[in-house]
Amino acid sequence: MEYRELYRMAKGALPHAYAPFSHFAVGAALLTESGEVFTGVNVENSSYGGTICAERTACVKAVSEGFRRFRALAVVSGEGKASPCGICRQFLYEFAPELIVITGSDEEHLEIRRLSELLPEGFRL
Repeated sequence: MEYRELYRMAKGALPHAYAPFSHFAVGAALLTESGEVFTGVNVENSSYGGTICAERTACVKAVSEGFRRFRALAVVSGEGKASPCGICRQFLYEFAPELIVITGSDEEHLEIRRLSELLPEGFRL
């Protein structure tokens, strides 16, 4: 799958974000090694600790369906470029330290990095 297509899928999920507090909607699309794609959005909560990011939503959906090996993740925000937060980086590192992370302000200006670059000293038990 082309990175732009994955980015478009993340953008397509964006309208489903629930961000009444931050007003910072985020969409994500996670590509498994076998080619399936799981999308996710951020879902905020009045109890801020109960909030979940789009990247973890996509990952939890994939894991709950039996997928554990991932190739790429695209992250999109309605407010410009977004990048996985620290919790999401560590969460994803558990499954795919060399995951390709696709960000950018639009489809024509993508930034491609490995998760291990974004979290150089991630850990796994």
